[in-house]
Amino acid sequence: MSVVGIDLGFQNCYIAVARSGGIETIANEYSDRCTPACVSLASKNRMIGNAAKSQIITNFKNTVHGFKKFHGRAFDDPFVQAEKPKLPYSLHKLVNGSTGIKVRYLDEDKVFTVEQITGMLLTKLKETSEIALKKPVVDCVISVPSFFTDAERRSVFDATQIAGLNCLRLINDTTAVALAYGIYKQDLPTPEERPRNVVFVDMGHSSFQVSITAFNKGKLKVLATAFDPYLGGRNFDEALVDYFCEEFKGKYKLNVRDNPRALLRLHQECEKLKKLMSANSSDLPLNIECFMNDIDVSSRMNRGQFEETCAQYLMRVEVPLKTVLEQSKLSRDDIYAVELVGGATRIPAIKERITKFFCKDISTTLNADEAVARGCALQCAILSPAFKVREFSITDVVPFPITLRWKSPTEDGLGECEVFSKNHAAPFSKVITFHKKEPFELEAFYSSPQDLPYPDHRIGCFAVQNVIPQPDGDSSKVKVKVRVNVHGIFSVSSASLIEKQKGEGEEMQIDSEPVVQNGRAEDQTVFAYFGTILCGFSSQRQMIIQDKLVKEVNDAKNAVEEYVYDLRDKLCGIYENYVTQEDSNRLTLMLEDTENWLYEDGEEQPKQVYEEKLDALKRLGQPIQDRHREHEDRPRAFEELGKKMQLYMKFVDSYKQKDERYLHLTAEEMSTVEKCVNESMGWMNSKINAQSKLAITQDPIVKVADIIAKIQELEDACNPVVNRPKPTVEEAPEVNDQTSGAHNGPTAKQGAEGKGDAKESQQTKPGTKEMEVD
Repeated sequence: MSVVGIDLGFQNCYIAVARSGGIETIANEYSDRCTPACVSLASKNRMIGNAAKSQIITNFKNTVHGFKKFHGRAFDDPFVQAEKPKLPYSLHKLVNGSTGIKVRYLDEDKVFTVEQITGMLLTKLKETSEIALKKPVVDCVISVPSFFTDAERRSVFDATQIAGLNCLRLINDTTAVALAYGIYKQDLPTPEERPRNVVFVDMGHSSFQVSITAFNKGKLKVLATAFDPYLGGRNFDEALVDYFCEEFKGKYKLNVRDNPRALLRLHQECEKLKKLMSANSSDLPLNIECFMNDIDVSSRMNRGQFEETCAQYLMRVEVPLKTVLEQSKLSRDDIYAVELVGGATRIPAIKERITKFFCKDISTTLNADEAVARGCALQCAILSPAFKVREFSITDVVPFPITLRWKSPTEDGLGECEVFSKNHAAPFSKVITFHKKEPFELEAFYSSPQDLPYPDHRIGCFAVQNVIPQPDGDSSKVKVKVRVNVHGIFSVSSASLIEKQKGEGEEMQIDSEPVVQNGRAEDQTVFAYFGTILCGFSSQRQMIIQDKLVKEVNDAKNAVEEYVYDLRDKLCGIYENYVTQEDSNRLTLMLEDTENWLYEDGEEQPKQVYEEKLDALKRLGQPIQDRHREHEDRPRAFEELGKKMQLYMKFVDSYKQKDERYLHLTAEEMSTVEKCVNESMGWMNSKINAQSKLAITQDPIVKVADIIAKIQELEDACNPVVNRPKPTVEEAPEVNDQTSGAHNGPTAKQGAEGKGDAKESQQTKPGTKEMEVD
């Protein structure tokens, strides 16, 4: 059973696995532990991860990135509409109003849901995990931002199902970091002592999250969370892009925003410059060749200018820090440490503001990029029955308060109550008792829309049916169970009708329960996503098959191209002496024709055509390659055969000289060995003589495989004789005194011990352990 944790980031993804007794972040096929959150769709296939990132400039209209924040959002969502002009690809409004992504795939216009795109990315991450672990991957834990709402979490969860993953938990980013930090600590206070309070600050590419977590031995409890969902490394990149767009407009008369390809290149260069300025305070250059209209552009910037340009974003850093401290009801003196993770926390100005706010040095003991993935893998190991992990309980929080509202068809007015307050412990279940005579409806929604980074504060509608009054006409008690589960998703999980038992005053819970129909905010049932999942899963499978077919064709084409270049080089090099001039000229011409064909008529051909081309080339090229290999390896093979014969002949000579080591062997056996050696020597000499009469441009008369077979034949005949051990004294046959004419008395040692042995054999009874010795 596999244990996999996935940090599903806005820009990049990381995978951590449990193996060899620890947690390890694994690399992809590019030996890179970071996989870009990028999917590129083309006329024949898809590219995902590193391969897709390389297509951002050349295939920008069909290369999808930065799609994480579209999960669960409608097309008309203000955030989606604000992002739309910044994207090089197109967004599309789906039938249900949600956001779709329009690209051209297989020479057709296609619209994919965000869940399908994320499913493609997760499938790639799953394959990378399976290659690393060398076994199937199903169970996993995936991270999401702590501010993700119910709809966004459901959307991500649907994407995991499309990818064929069993997501054991959607865990908040900062909670995963806290787990990675605390589970290895040996000096945590006991449960009876004051907890150790640690602040975790995570600023990634697109968001800023802060949490305060209390640690005791064997457990962690998140006290409070705060966030700025729209502050991250991308804001600083965009500030630089805006700055240089204005500069190049005045300096080079270039309107960069009119050219999507140039704008993407500028984004990439600004991101590199930002990272360089984090490590260097001096002036740094920005140079881009052939930027637009064949014009090279250049500029410079230092850290001071950067901080001035990004001042509006730096001012926003302290707000979540202040909020989380207030919500936790702690003071700065109660904080044990401040841990930083996330790529954007490397910016010196951000570090300075965090240090200044908490009045203490910040800590960077965790890997800023990989801590979330490692925490996810640890959570997966804790949840997995196949792994034994030290006991460590995790209590997270509800990021936004949730209120439940109810109404019956014949009742006037609405009733409501807050079922989960902000920073309430999660996962958690509550049972609410209603007194009703008829079915009623429940509506769940977030209580504070002003704090919600999402335009729709509704969570879902739930209908409780089959509610009837008591036999005496009184209202029935209906107990409704509401829950925020491990994924942070709210649900009305069950409803039970309580009625008085006939003839008694006691109450009991009846077996038949009212029907609870779950619905989304738009009055859809929770199963509304099921069709999307099935459609996405089927589409995903077809895409994987198509990708495999395209890969096989490309591999076959590349094999032909590689063989052409390799053989042509060797014909003028190591193969030059092993082919006649006539054959060399004919083969060279064939290679040139094949190369031209590859870039003309052979640009797009079926796999079988490429395989036939390769076979035709190998029919001429393989014999040359074989002659070279045989000529190189044949002397070593003959040398090995000669050594074997020399070894066995030395053995025969030792026997003839009466070497006592071999006196246990018979003359017939030694004759067999000698005969085999002589036959092998004759065979070798004849083959060497015959081979020496051939030119190296001719096929050899004896092959290395023949020599190896002769060595094996010689060993099979000689080794049973040569390696037979000399019999021990106990195994030697007894000699009769009458026939030998000699007295075989014991040696001095045998004489001293022999009497005792004899007496022992006479007086020791079978089955006893007693022994008498003179």
